[in-house]
Amino acid sequence: MKTQADKLQQLVEEKKSQDKKARLTKFIAITSGKGGVGKSTISANLSYALHSLGFRVGVFDADIGLANLDVMLKVNAKKNILHVLKGEVEFKDIIIEIEDGFYLIPGESGDEILKYSDEFMFDRFAQGLEELNDLDFLVIDTGAGIGKDVQTFLEAADEVLVVTAPEPAAITDAYAMIKVLSKKRDRIFLLLNQVEGEKEANGIYKKIADVAKANIKKEIKIQMIGFLKRDSVIQKASIKRYLFTKENQFSLPSEQIFRISKKIAQILERKVLVEEERGLSRFFRKILRF
Repeated sequence: MKTQADKLQQLVEEKKSQDKKARLTKFIAITSGKGGVGKSTISANLSYALHSLGFRVGVFDADIGLANLDVMLKVNAKKNILHVLKGEVEFKDIIIEIEDGFYLIPGESGDEILKYSDEFMFDRFAQGLEELNDLDFLVIDTGAGIGKDVQTFLEAADEVLVVTAPEPAAITDAYAMIKVLSKKRDRIFLLLNQVEGEKEANGIYKKIADVAKANIKKEIKIQMIGFLKRDSVIQKASIKRYLFTKENQFSLPSEQIFRISKKIAQILERKVLVEEERGLSRFFRKILRF
């Protein structure tokens, strides 16, 4: 016969189990149609902002060929994900804890990583994935453009955020990216960077949304998640490679990034993800399927 203490213990265990099931990692891929629009800067600062809001956050540098988040986050990544796939180190050996609850998974600045995508390599790699399975968010900084390697990460993510800027070429390439993404997605987040203000941001968003509505047969929701005004704080941080959300936390760009991170958190926290497999294992197994 169960005592009151036993029943209480059972309730505690059930609550823990429910919390564990509810805490599924949300995967956010950040990409752009072309380079030079501030994608990596936004990836790093958005990750830090989510962490500052109290979430456990990882940022994965998946910009193959241009991986550089370790420099921006002021850490020395001696080993990266390529070394794991080669079997030289375990996954836990490459994880860099930037702060308590904020982690970097360093990427490889070269295309050699694309050779390592078979099931055998994944099984060896997956042995250490449980290290970060309690993350709330994993932000993936992908490369620019619609190449196969970029699409692999975008298709595996739960949500995709497209970054663009006011230049005509950037807007055209952002639309091209959205058109490709629309084949597999019903919703895409759009972030306008380096704009003069809200009026310009809304104008660019409307232009992209109108063209998409007229030319993409499938109905897709393009949601402007926010914008960043052109600001010397961002330009200086990009050149000197540091987080403006940390070093200039009371600046306008920081306020705008925090506003965007809060909106993303609210949207994704409401989304119920039903997955048998959780955490990083789920994400990387999806990648290999592509």
